[in-house]
Amino acid sequence: MSNVTSKVGAAPQPPLQAGMIPVTPLQQNCTLFWCTETKKGALVDPGGDLHKLKAAVAEAGIEIEKILITHGHIDHCGEAGILAKELGVPIEGPHEEDRFWIDRLGEDGAKYGVNGQVFEPDRWLDDGDQVTVGNLTLDVIHCPGHTPGHVVFYHEGSKLAIVGDVLFQGSIGRTDFPRGNHQHLIDAITQKLWPLGDDVTFIPGHGQPSKFGFERQHNAYVADDVLAAR
Repeated sequence: MSNVTSKVGAAPQPPLQAGMIPVTPLQQNCTLFWCTETKKGALVDPGGDLHKLKAAVAEAGIEIEKILITHGHIDHCGEAGILAKELGVPIEGPHEEDRFWIDRLGEDGAKYGVNGQVFEPDRWLDDGDQVTVGNLTLDVIHCPGHTPGHVVFYHEGSKLAIVGDVLFQGSIGRTDFPRGNHQHLIDAITQKLWPLGDDVTFIPGHGQPSKFGFERQHNAYVADDVLAAR
């Protein structure tokens, strides 16, 4: 898929397939994932560059069933409402604590030079909820800190997590935005993500995928030895 810069999962015909499509001037990773059996899929965090996203969907031959949002920052959801209307699909996520971010998308768009349109998700998500795409079921994990309503989507069968801006290869999300909280972010990573297993691959909101186990060894902010020394 030429419009998807990186694919996750090398096993032949895994139940879930996914690819990353960087969008907006902030190079935010929109994730396109789909159910192999049904070819129904979802776009996670379609922040902008909708022509690019629609081309990738068409190239993959996927029927988009819904849009999922990890959090309310403009590079992740600025054009989600526009795309949902064009495709006639619902939006699920984030947690309602991020409503204030979504309500200011127009204002933030002018600030960052990214198109932003306020929308109302069809479903706000809570910790412990599940979302379905085709025959896939993903767990919703509320991981506040970067924003208060940030959620992570986890598919246990594929050992794959879509983590937005909670965790990056070698780094973690910023907490200097309104209602950010550094300790809440550290707690979310160590208490909610690490227990999923070192072998879990995660797709971050920016940059390249990594594994939880690698970050526990090498991440400058949340490696086990770094936190033990605090």
